Amino acid sequence: MSGKSGIFAVVGSDEGRVKEEALRLHRELTGGNDDGFTHETIDGAADNSDGAFEVCRSAVEALQTLPFFGGEKVVWLKNANFLADDVTGRAERTLSGLESLRDCLEAGLGPGVTFLISATQVDKRRAFWKFLQKAAKLKSYDKIDTSREGWQEQVAVLVEGRARDLGLEFDDEALALFVMLAGEATQQISSELEKLDLFLGAGRRRVEVEDVRRLVPLSRAGIVFEIGNALQRGDAARAIELIDRQLEHGENAIGLMRASIIPTVRNLFMAKVVAEMGIREPDYKMFAAALDRLPAIQRGFLPQKKSGGVNAYPIFLNLKAAAGFPMERLRGILESALKADQTLVTRQLDPRFVLHRLVAEFSASAGR
Repeated sequence: MSGKSGIFAVVGSDEGRVKEEALRLHRELTGGNDDGFTHETIDGAADNSDGAFEVCRSAVEALQTLPFFGGEKVVWLKNANFLADDVTGRAERTLSGLESLRDCLEAGLGPGVTFLISATQVDKRRAFWKFLQKAAKLKSYDKIDTSREGWQEQVAVLVEGRARDLGLEFDDEALALFVMLAGEATQQISSELEKLDLFLGAGRRRVEVEDVRRLVPLSRAGIVFEIGNALQRGDAARAIELIDRQLEHGENAIGLMRASIIPTVRNLFMAKVVAEMGIREPDYKMFAAALDRLPAIQRGFLPQKKSGGVNAYPIFLNLKAAAGFPMERLRGILESALKADQTLVTRQLDPRFVLHRLVAEFSASAGR
């Protein structure tokens, strides 16, 4: 495998994927034969700018030293932590070290010498980054932005791909819960999938929602999601239990309302509307495509991705649950949720009472 000038870089904010890909690439470049003599791996973790300078100096020395027994040599600057926009990254001593490393690389590597650098935080305004962009075969892995519409769909695709590698399949509800619990970090996703793989064993390879609940830790995002699930099922006791747990831990009632209850009602309402339009495809890709084919005036009220198109994932997840709620009751609950939100903001009522009353009304509406 040959890169531009024998230089390779693996960078990005997704630490798990960066480490995974850098290790895979190192094994490919070395043929899996690293005896400790032919190739050199330099720890890129520096405590300060002097440490960063020394790391760069060591990398330059390694690049300029030909293998003792001849042949090819791979120098891996591993997990460099001084390329970020922080005190160490901005220090003159660090920049001096990086400049000497860049000069060495620009001068050209010896025959058979390859350089690999991996880093999780990189200031893309710096000269060294711009050099890597031009001179290296570059791979970048950034975390999925959970503040943007459609992030759940992106994570779900990632989870399903990694699950397939382990021979696992997910039920729809189990996949949705796993996405909310494990989050966007691939290292965490891989760890939780390995736990599920070991737990299920060879006898059963389909992951069900109870497996996820049993094994994957219930994070704040997971609790928010579980409150919504309990509301959909009409399980008032479970929803109240989770709400009370969060309030006791200092969670803000308005935050819970806007992160869980209002989005749940809104998604159920939108799912009901599109179902009544005749869009009920059980396959997600077909469902998303059907929404995108709607005239602009009909899909304008649906959540949109910043990249374009309808954010269909949360609506699709609510299709089945929405069937248990009559449309007129969903409209009423949506109005009640907005009034409860106003009450929490403007009045001095006990927030626990406000949320409990709304949950009870929500539960009473299911299937009526």
